[in-house]
Amino acid sequence: MSINEASITTADPTPEPGIVSGSVWKDAFHRLRRNPAAIVGAIIVAAFILVAVLAPVLAPYGGDALPGRREITPTHIPGPGEIAAYPLGLDRFGGDVLSKLLWGAQASLMIGIVSTAMGLVGGMILGLLAGGFGGWVDSVVMRLVDILLSVPNLLLAVSIAAVLGQGQYAVMIAIGASQVPIFARLLRSSMLQQKGADYILAAQTLGLSRRTITMSHLLPNSVGPVIVQATLTLATAVIDAAALSFLGLGGGLPQTAEWGRMLTYAQTELGIAPQLAFLPGICIAITALGFTLLGESLREALDPKSRRR
Repeated sequence: MSINEASITTADPTPEPGIVSGSVWKDAFHRLRRNPAAIVGAIIVAAFILVAVLAPVLAPYGGDALPGRREITPTHIPGPGEIAAYPLGLDRFGGDVLSKLLWGAQASLMIGIVSTAMGLVGGMILGLLAGGFGGWVDSVVMRLVDILLSVPNLLLAVSIAAVLGQGQYAVMIAIGASQVPIFARLLRSSMLQQKGADYILAAQTLGLSRRTITMSHLLPNSVGPVIVQATLTLATAVIDAAALSFLGLGGGLPQTAEWGRMLTYAQTELGIAPQLAFLPGICIAITALGFTLLGESLREALDPKSRRR
């Protein structure tokens, strides 16, 4: 079962009786502080964000700079430790690998956050329409969501990126659009579960309008699982961004610093410089692991069944 499917099927947004929303989040935070997986995930995510933000300060060279191009020969690419000025060696174009990795973290963070935000906003709009109105609106929206979910996530992103053309913005839109049905179905499911809660019945008894009940009571108490899903989706967004760049849909110059693009141009050099593929691959794996650990820990901390143990 994939991360997305697991979060959709296991997340239970129903609050424990007698606990208000703020107390639920406070209790979840205390649980996270005692969870080793959450701590490890938070450290990895914090390090990733810090490196991405401080890349202009930490990187010895610019993202597109080629300071070691004269050191490259057809049969040899200097590796880690061979040249003091380039601790992790050079790539085929003469770029400093350390600088490329640092700038690549910034590119991955920007793509991950922007694409996830796009998917979150689009999915919440559809989920709110389906869960709030119900009836034929729910049927129409969910049939559209079912059509999108019938296509594998990465395949849908590749198709959208191919139509929009090569470029970073196309990658963001493609990944964000592929995430919309996941957020839509999750919010709609959460809202349907909340509709039977006592506080919703009480609000209806008091004669509050459907708009007031939906926006002031139903939506705020249904958004928890969606926030958890957004954390998990950041992990898949980083992987999808690297995959699209690896397939040549990311645009940019060959020497542009981006982890997926680094993997693309490392394939032909595996025989003489395997580290050019291993280093960005490790960065992608560790970053995705951090977001996954943090997201799964947050999901468990917010699960009412877990809170009762």
